[in-house]
Amino acid sequence: MKNLKTIAIALFVAVAGISVNAQTKKIDAKASTIKWVGKKVTGEHSGTVNFNDGAVVFKGKKLVGGTFTVDMTSLNATDLSGDYQAKLNGHLKADDFFGTEKFPTATLVIKKIGAKAKDVYAVTADLTIKGITKPISFDLAVKGNTATTAFKVDRTKYDIKYGSGNFFQGLGDKTIYDDFELAVAIKF
Repeated sequence: MKNLKTIAIALFVAVAGISVNAQTKKIDAKASTIKWVGKKVTGEHSGTVNFNDGAVVFKGKKLVGGTFTVDMTSLNATDLSGDYQAKLNGHLKADDFFGTEKFPTATLVIKKIGAKAKDVYAVTADLTIKGITKPISFDLAVKGNTATTAFKVDRTKYDIKYGSGNFFQGLGDKTIYDDFELAVAIKF
């Protein structure tokens, strides 16, 4: 029994030591940006989507975690205007793509971080889009109170198959590539 108490006290001290050293910094959702690019055989579209909230966790100066929520209803094509923009935005928010009425948010939760270079981390995270969670890996550069990354997401892993040449035959120049690109700049 005495040994069990000693183990419990040691575990408490270890956990308390970790939480004391860890510092959570909320992101500035309005100052942080997510830019996207989706490509098709005949061109591409680009735009933005906004953060709802998020936080990064540091232990000393080392990044050790983070969680982010994205407002999928803010999805906006910036390469078009007027009726064309409204039509594309509506289609991207519809069930063919992100189904934002049923799935208004997407999340990214950092699961594993390794040092890659000075102020650059190799990150593995769980990305949830349309209620489907898949692991994704990318490099994240942290400098001062900012972090930046760029990576590709295979939309078909999240049941977004509209116009995919891997799922539909005979699309020709109507084919939309499966990967979309994200460029993320976070301020905290």
